[in-house]
Amino acid sequence: MGYNAFGLQESDDADLPVPFPDDFDYDTFLSTHPGRLDITSGGHTHTAAVTVEVWDGPPPEQDPANWDEQAEADFESTSGQVAVWSMSLGRADDVITLADSGGTWQVRVSCAGRAEAAALSDGEGTGTGVERYLVQFWPAGS
Repeated sequence: MGYNAFGLQESDDADLPVPFPDDFDYDTFLSTHPGRLDITSGGHTHTAAVTVEVWDGPPPEQDPANWDEQAEADFESTSGQVAVWSMSLGRADDVITLADSGGTWQVRVSCAGRAEAAALSDGEGTGTGVERYLVQFWPAGS
């Protein structure tokens, strides 16, 4: 994680009108552009733990008491694959497979450890696994 931000973006990103990190909104936990999800972190530079789940239908609700932030959004993919992007490292090599082809999904992003990540950024500078994310995708309309 670098510069308090990371993103999830359609893997086949050549035709996206606003590719990562253009027009990133640092004031919002989860913001969107076509084919793109932007996530603002509590810490500037650190290694966050990110778990991604792909469901056939809506996943069970997450207890808000277990998370510092939660948000939901729509996500459209033309390829069925999502790339992870970091402000400091660019595109990660691995992709997240949502389906064999494109479609529209709902996504819920939950985060814990934001204050701890911010404190580490202000003090030591980095941390590993202090901030945790759960990203859940499921087909829209299911």
